[in-house]
This record gives sequence, structure tokens and C-alpha cells, in this order.
Amino acid sequence: MQQRDYGSLIVEEIATIIRETDPDEMLALVGAILEANRIFVAGAGRSRLMMQAFAMRLMHVGLQSYVVGETVTPSIEPGDLLIVGSGSGRTRITLAIVEAANSEGARTCAITGHADSPVARRCDLVLHLHAPVIVPQAKRRSQQPPGSLFEQCLLITCETLIMHLMERLGTTEEQMRARHTKLE
Repeated sequence: MQQRDYGSLIVEEIATIIRETDPDEMLALVGAILEANRIFVAGAGRSRLMMQAFAMRLMHVGLQSYVVGETVTPSIEPGDLLIVGSGSGRTRITLAIVEAANSEGARTCAITGHADSPVARRCDLVLHLHAPVIVPQAKRRSQQPPGSLFEQCLLITCETLIMHLMERLGTTEEQMRARHTKLE
């Protein structure tokens, strides 16, 4: 049995998706983050995990960030920004969170694999990752387990946003390290 190079396969799939991401959509989200009073993030399942990592990085660059559903998360208000990660753009709880943020007057953004999805249609901004997770609508299929490619690209996209923010804010690695938890 021949051993496959799965690592290279994964890296190439990710690189293909990242190259297809619209830089204008990326920069629009950077601008919205910088304009926001506070940033809230949400998602479901593994997308939520990626968004939690993003919230931590936002804090590291010196921004006020919260994860929806945590006990210490305050109520969202006008001037705040909600960013959701949703591969399908159809997850009911994520849609409900977007609708709740909209009703409170906050701006909303979806990072999704489906720009024409219910979640995306209800958001002010959309950052489309061309890693669709609904197979009948997918133009290409990943060789990875379902959803993995979107989740990997979501994490990399969020890290890319952080690098843009570091540059715009003049944030150094030393400042980020100083904001990292010291209670370990």
C-alpha cells in the first residue's frame, strides 16, 4: 500500500482557497473591525472554535472582543460588530445570533463558504471563502473530511485579518505577548 502525502494535499487545497479570497472583502472587514466599539464573534461546532481563536487574537492586538454565548459576554449595542463563521451559512443558531445583533443595531459580517446563504444575506458584510461545504452546490470537492477545508481556511483568514490589524494599529509582537494570559 502506497502512503499518500496528506499534509501536502491539505496545504495545496488551503492555498487554492486563500488565493481566491477577494482582498477587497478582506480589507472591508478590517475597516469594519477598526471602526467598531467592540467585536463579538460566533459560530457553531468547529467554526466556533476557529472564531474563539480569532477573539483571542483580537484581544492580543488590543481590541475589545467577546465570544457570543460565554458567561462574561455583554449585550451587543449599536457601534459594535458581530463576525460569524459559518461554512454553510445555514446554521440556525448562527442565523438567530445574526438576527439578534441586527435587531440591536450592531453591524454584522459573515465569513462563509456560501455568499448567497441565509446568514450571508442578513449580514452587512460578507467575506466569501470559496470552500463551500454543501456538496450539491460545491464546484469542487475537498479530499478532506466534510467541513475541514472551510474551517482551516477560516482560521488562516482570521490570522490574515490579525496581521492586517497589527500593521494598521502598529501592534508589535511584544505588545501581543504582554496581553497574553500569565496565569498558566
